[in-house]
Amino acid sequence: MQVAKVTKKILAPAILMLVWLVCAWAQTGKPQDDREWKPVEDAMGRPGKLQPDGAFKFSMPRKDLKVTVKGTPIQAGFALGTWVAFGGTPAHAMAMGDLVLTEDEVGPVMLKLQQQGIQQTAVHNHLLHESPRVMYMHIAGHGDAVKTAKAIHDALALTGTPAAESGSATPAEQSLAIDTAQIDSILGHKGKVNGGIFQVSVPRTEKIMDEGMEVTPSMGTATSLNFQPTGKGHAAITGDFVLLPNEVNPVIRELRNHGIQVTALHSHMLNDQPHLFFMHFWANDDAIKLARGLRAALDQTQSAASEHAAK
Repeated sequence: MQVAKVTKKILAPAILMLVWLVCAWAQTGKPQDDREWKPVEDAMGRPGKLQPDGAFKFSMPRKDLKVTVKGTPIQAGFALGTWVAFGGTPAHAMAMGDLVLTEDEVGPVMLKLQQQGIQQTAVHNHLLHESPRVMYMHIAGHGDAVKTAKAIHDALALTGTPAAESGSATPAEQSLAIDTAQIDSILGHKGKVNGGIFQVSVPRTEKIMDEGMEVTPSMGTATSLNFQPTGKGHAAITGDFVLLPNEVNPVIRELRNHGIQVTALHSHMLNDQPHLFFMHFWANDDAIKLARGLRAALDQTQSAASEHAAK
């Protein structure tokens, strides 16, 4: 009995300490719902959305821009999507984003962000032969999410980025003039229809870290494959492959072997571990043929396993 009492006295504080640690971790881990992010939404001046991986993301398509690539009109959700995502908690967040800008907007936006302590981690093209020219500014911020959001809001106010649309209803899925089920099967990952664009996201297998915090797939570390139907079963494709250094040239070879042009190769982050490269691409051809080319390139990477066998 004495042994049992002594053991109980020793274990009880240990159990209490364990419970306290679990609760503390829960408070500093990924938010459980989007109510915590309401002040951040207010600072951004638009609603965001809690992602399955815990990030809180704002999507701001540049619907004001009328861009063509070799005569093909580009929809905003295809290649003109400004976005910002926050990981961590509102009190201690890491922000990552990609701002779609005209050439004239780059300088003023960069100055405003620099004045507010928001880093630029890359400025470059994603497309070739687009008219007018479009640039992409990748950004990063750490600390209080409301302060970061206000700084990004003020920078975007210097651009033609449209204000938040009224209403929060989610549009019904559309039927596209391409065989999305077959594309799903070929790629081995299920896509979704968003604003007339078929989007497939393929996460990597590694945990990507930046300054001690995880950069989740929805914060820009998943390979993105976008299909915009162009008629008669054809589609324009663009997006980016997220690659380790040893994967870069095998993926280039597969894309080129399948008639897919590589339009840019660069980094999006400065301190990511492992360090990643982002390869942008373009083609406009039979959608099924292009899906097979993208799958051949995916097979050269350590991306997440296919959800079902390719056909």
